[in-house]
Amino acid sequence: MSCWMPRCPALSMCREVAGLPITCLKRAKELKTRLGILLHKPELGHGIRASGKLQLGSRRRDSSREVLEWRESFDQLLRSKNGVTAFHTFLKTEFSEENLDFWLACEDFKKTRSKTKLASKANRIFEEFVQNEAPREVNIDHETREITRKNLSGATSTCFNEAQAKTRTLMEKDSYPRFLKSASYQDMTKQATSRGTSKRLHT
Repeated sequence: MSCWMPRCPALSMCREVAGLPITCLKRAKELKTRLGILLHKPELGHGIRASGKLQLGSRRRDSSREVLEWRESFDQLLRSKNGVTAFHTFLKTEFSEENLDFWLACEDFKKTRSKTKLASKANRIFEEFVQNEAPREVNIDHETREITRKNLSGATSTCFNEAQAKTRTLMEKDSYPRFLKSASYQDMTKQATSRGTSKRLHT
């Protein structure tokens, strides 16, 4: 759209943007960059589905049992692919999915056998999740951050263990209980329970 026409809306918008303080424009650019990372960047190979929706599909009986098992323990939830997907979707509503993404990235990192790949992956994970002002910085204390930084000098499969453990504990004590009380999980348990009841009535 050209801006030379009289009373052109685009011209007015251009003037309004130009009149904003430089700090506002820089902040808007930073927010746009962070949103771009969240929406488009691959999650270091651990493959959370883009839709984030739990699909019970044809394996209804197994999936129904699985949904009910998630409330037994946080470990039980993390062992389930569907559970991880449902939990990730919930964390997005709280804008804290970086904690789970970091934990999953660390799990994937531990499986790396090549020393060259180990070092490059370690640096990528540190830059994305751990260092100060990282694009998706996780909530860990300064001491753990510094220990992790030092571990990078001789990267091994255990160099993120302490940071990963702190993040896991935070999710288990903070986000996991809220997930179990969330409307989305309550709906899933109701569906799972009703399927179980229906099955018993028809057998």
